[in-house]
Amino acid sequence: MKEPKYDLEERLLEFAVRIIRVTESMQRSPAGVYVADQLLRSGTSPYGHHGEAEGAESRDDFIHKLKVCYKELREARRWLRLVQRTPLVAKPELLEVLLTEAEELVRIFAASLRTAENNRPTSRAKR
Repeated sequence: MKEPKYDLEERLLEFAVRIIRVTESMQRSPAGVYVADQLLRSGTSPYGHHGEAEGAESRDDFIHKLKVCYKELREARRWLRLVQRTPLVAKPELLEVLLTEAEELVRIFAASLRTAENNRPTSRAKR
């Protein structure tokens, strides 16, 4: 039996799509608009930044772009937790699956950052 393929780009794309759906369904109160905007930005940007990381110009550039993805995913996870605890969506219990995916993505990027930083060539001493 074939092992399932875990394509990070596809996961980030699907995460962004689900974030868009959640933010589109949120109440249009002042709080809802503010939180939706914040969640929309932080929840969709990792998809684009991951593409930037794939085209990084150096190891340091790659690490920097991974850090941006990581930070944005952590922020999105926080906004999702807030949305889940407030009456901004009709069925907050449905956000649990999205929160689980956010947590998994955060862990993936944390591990990728550790690996990239551990594999970073040591810099030569200045002369």
